[in-house]
Amino acid sequence: MIVTTAGRTNQCMIKKAQQIALELNIPYVPRRKMSVEALQEQRGDDVLVVGKNRLEMYPMNRSPSFFFHPNSAMFRVKRILRGESEPFLEATKLQKGMSFLDCTLGIGADSIVASVVTGGSGIVIGTEGNRYIAYLVQQGLQQWDSSIAQMNEAMRRIQVVHADYRSFLSSLPDRSFDVVYFDPMFEQSIVESDGIQGIKSFALYTELTEDVIREAKRVARKRVVLKDHWQSSRFAQFGFFVYVRKTAKFHFATIELSQE
Repeated sequence: MIVTTAGRTNQCMIKKAQQIALELNIPYVPRRKMSVEALQEQRGDDVLVVGKNRLEMYPMNRSPSFFFHPNSAMFRVKRILRGESEPFLEATKLQKGMSFLDCTLGIGADSIVASVVTGGSGIVIGTEGNRYIAYLVQQGLQQWDSSIAQMNEAMRRIQVVHADYRSFLSSLPDRSFDVVYFDPMFEQSIVESDGIQGIKSFALYTELTEDVIREAKRVARKRVVLKDHWQSSRFAQFGFFVYVRKTAKFHFATIELSQE
């Protein structure tokens, strides 16, 4: 990965790009009116572009670029604030003051919803294995203006941890989070979720295992929640109770721990 500025740059962007280069320990390359494609060919690497209002990553394979945006969280939060139901909340049963560990943060939409519900007295932590995604999402959560005060506050509260969720889970004490959550990248592409397309080139694909689920059950106080494709074999494999939604491409499922 290298970092540069937008084509029409200024001193502020250059300074920010140089700062990011130091923080991420990657080379800063002056733009010099070169296209992103030309920079990629010259340097043989992915490119992180510092623009006026956002950071954007361009993969070498010419796949869609990735930048932070709240994706589905915008309309989901509006729905929650109107008092409407939300499948994610029906499964997680989150309430004010609860703690939520998102093992697969990605673009952060589910964590934003969780943070809105758990409020200022709650804790929401998201882990992301790719350090560049972690950095962009962390910056985005701190800076994005949704024009909804409660959502802005919720985004600022989310703690982003750059870590493999397997090692992070194993480092945690027993029963340290109310809910532990997984949303693994789907084996089958879900066309309706256009917002995740740009992340695919950079995302780490870590398979869930019996050991991971065992660790999640150790760390969770109330439940472990899995969001996955409706045809996924993981629900039965790991003993999850599935909340079936007839027309949905994905389902939520839980392992309840308070009864064990």
